[in-house]
Amino acid sequence: MSKEFIPVARPIIGDGERAAVDAVLRSGMLAQGREVGAFETEFAAELLDGRPVVAVNSGTAGLHLGLLAAGVGPGDEVVVPSFTFAATANAVALTGATPVFADIRADDYCLDPAHVESLVTGRTKGVLAVHLYGQPADMAALSDVAARHGLDVYEDAAQAHGAAIGEQRVGTFGAFAMFSLYPTKNMTSGEGGMVSTGDEDLARRVRLLRNQGMERQYENEVVGFNARMTDLHAAIGRVQLADLPDRTEARRDNARFFDEHLDGVGTPVVRPGVRHVYHQYTITVPDDRDGFVAALRDEYGVGSGVYYPTPVHRLPSFGRSDTLPVTDEVSRTVLSLPVHPSLDDEDRDRVVAAVNALAKAGA
Repeated sequence: MSKEFIPVARPIIGDGERAAVDAVLRSGMLAQGREVGAFETEFAAELLDGRPVVAVNSGTAGLHLGLLAAGVGPGDEVVVPSFTFAATANAVALTGATPVFADIRADDYCLDPAHVESLVTGRTKGVLAVHLYGQPADMAALSDVAARHGLDVYEDAAQAHGAAIGEQRVGTFGAFAMFSLYPTKNMTSGEGGMVSTGDEDLARRVRLLRNQGMERQYENEVVGFNARMTDLHAAIGRVQLADLPDRTEARRDNARFFDEHLDGVGTPVVRPGVRHVYHQYTITVPDDRDGFVAALRDEYGVGSGVYYPTPVHRLPSFGRSDTLPVTDEVSRTVLSLPVHPSLDDEDRDRVVAAVNALAKAGA
């Protein structure tokens, strides 16, 4: 048995990415340019049925600029999950609005529409749904809540490239959506993000905000940011986008293997009719999750990750005391296993053998 450590995530960078970066370097045009424009067009065509996207320099910037462009600001509230990465709530707070933390459902770890509705007030501007781990949130139920109260819906699709509900891709439900291109995501540009919207006025506002408030040089229309994506990053992203379908199927195949062979732990529940793209394969370990993590690493050479050990509302940056029982329970028990496309058959067998042995032993 190979003793090489199996990491929980492994970005894949190959000759294609290196050649693409070299071509940009040789061109001398390094900042936002033709590569970015081509990447935007190809991303929209491949993942969003042509819905326009705006490239930015990070997923967090995409959320921040999308919310600003959608009119979110001081005095507003946006309902968000607490079981997510902090960037989801940070982006709301950075607009001057208040993130209001809602609980999740125990099966899919996404926003609980009933709890969301209970939190709506006269200040609520919208609902920011997170497609966590690569599984779409219940957009039909959340959209119904939003429609009853005249709210916007926004999508944090950072982990969900290519996920879908029926035939509709994530990123096409809300007023805008954000996709992250961080190195450990299902595809990467090295660093970056994409903002998707079907509203051309909103898209234009994002384009203004990412580039110091101007579309034409020195014609600044609003106060903006420097949130541009470089051609270097876009060149990497274009190669990664072309490889995404095969790599997604590899993730889904690895997940099927784990579903069939893991025993003694809770495995992911996939809602009927949705396409899960398995940014993470997340199990539940009811007892001594942290001991399980250590044993996987030290005894079996298998990496894992806890996403997320502390609910966002309990972080020092927010310091809230909201009662979110499902969120608190899930943050205590979840554990993500390697599911990335680099796994070979021996790796998968090792992961299964390790998890099953530890579950049986009660580690």
